[in-house]
Amino acid sequence: MPKRELKPGMASQLDTASYQGIATFAQRPLLTEPSELDEWEPDIAIVGAPWDDSTTNRPGARFGPRSLRAAAYGPGTYHMDYGIEIFEELEVVDFGDAICSHGMWEASRSAIEERVYEVASRGIIPIVIGGDHAITWPSATAVARAHGWGEIGIIHFDAHADTALEIDGNYASHGTPMRRLIESGAVQGRHFVQVGLRGYWPPAETFEWMGEQGMRWHTMNEVFERGHHAVITDAIEEASASPKGIYLSIDIDVLDPGFAPGTGTPEPGGMAPVDLLRIIRRITREVNVVAIDIVEVSPPFDWAELTINNAHRCALESIAGIAMRRKDLRFAQK
Repeated sequence: MPKRELKPGMASQLDTASYQGIATFAQRPLLTEPSELDEWEPDIAIVGAPWDDSTTNRPGARFGPRSLRAAAYGPGTYHMDYGIEIFEELEVVDFGDAICSHGMWEASRSAIEERVYEVASRGIIPIVIGGDHAITWPSATAVARAHGWGEIGIIHFDAHADTALEIDGNYASHGTPMRRLIESGAVQGRHFVQVGLRGYWPPAETFEWMGEQGMRWHTMNEVFERGHHAVITDAIEEASASPKGIYLSIDIDVLDPGFAPGTGTPEPGGMAPVDLLRIIRRITREVNVVAIDIVEVSPPFDWAELTINNAHRCALESIAGIAMRRKDLRFAQK
């Protein structure tokens, strides 16, 4: 049986309004040691990845993990559409941060990969809070190590493809992680689906490379013309060919900057939260999601905590969808 004990003082710090007490994600218990993961046996563990030295435009995403813990408005835990208390259905803990060293990519990359691997290798679903999108390279690598090299798929929501060969000579830019994952073999191109691309980057030759790898992508214009229900149905079918589960990567700049001003590379013409949150809910309920990341939240450029709250709700909707998927599977087995 799991050993899940909180000392009275810690319980009182967590069982309070979200603006006071200890800042953990959604006021969930804080675990720091891998051995505690074995004792608690949680379903989901939050991991912070406070790295933004790979950003090409506006920095500040290193403050994303702390802000999603401390600044997000805590609305409660009852999901009114599903009619469930999400933290009664799933045990969720906060596993702290991968300790990143500013300016030191290799050390930070290793810290992120190993922290996420401690979670994923135990069959626990990591929800990784960035940080810029470079953190997906070590995070998804860790998940591939745990679940099968080349056997996981990625559904990637973003304004940008992040498949450049390099940017300004940097192979570890936040515009290159998806290429690094495919080149390493951690994720096969044919198991990679992108949604929400728009704007003026990357150039044609990058899309040619993506096509050669078997990647699929759905632009924001396609979402506008066909509607997100049809596009997500296709994306789920395309990604479901991966045998060991899906890694869901959510760059907050997939939202229109009017809804998410606090991000490093804002691109007008994006999604609205009313759609993105329901899309996330649908994917996590219909698909075997084995890991999630939420990246590019840059609090210094946020206003009224709009971006922080939208990113926070992306995580809550993910948890709710996973909870309902498990309820659906239990019901089907009866």
